[in-house]
Amino acid sequence: MVKKILIGLLVVILILVVVIATRPPEFKVERSTTINASPATVYGHVNDFHKWQAWSPWEKMDPAMTRTISGPESGTGAKYHWVGNNKVGEGSMEITESKPAELVKIKLDFIKPMAATSDTVFTFTPEGSGTKVTWTMSGKNNFMAKAFSLVMNMDKMVGGDFEKGLAQMKAVSEAPPKP
Repeated sequence: MVKKILIGLLVVILILVVVIATRPPEFKVERSTTINASPATVYGHVNDFHKWQAWSPWEKMDPAMTRTISGPESGTGAKYHWVGNNKVGEGSMEITESKPAELVKIKLDFIKPMAATSDTVFTFTPEGSGTKVTWTMSGKNNFMAKAFSLVMNMDKMVGGDFEKGLAQMKAVSEAPPKP
């Protein structure tokens, strides 16, 4: 009897491993919005980590979070490290490529609650009198991430945050300049 239970348990574990292994090897989350401001204006809010507090959705989740910004003032090589509550965790970002008013690429390293590395890209495309901003995050799914994806979808997990961030970016970019 014990032998049958162990064999049955082994079969269930084997099926679960096969299901996890067949999950997608990569993920991608993408959101866009149109902002009534020039590409240069919107780009300026993303290319400078000092300006992220005004629009980043994670800044609002933990106002007491500690941040360290290092490297160049903005653009390629600028770095941002944060340590926050359990909603924002700990991690770092580095701008790896910056093309004025066109593109900002960021390497995003999560440390806590779960280690992971993702690529984040912001593109700024003229659209009428404004700018279409597209925010994309992509990465590889290791075995643990594939297992996690059985119960949690990355798009559902961060897509809403991207939408909030883009709405805040829109409000900040469209606001009249402060005297």
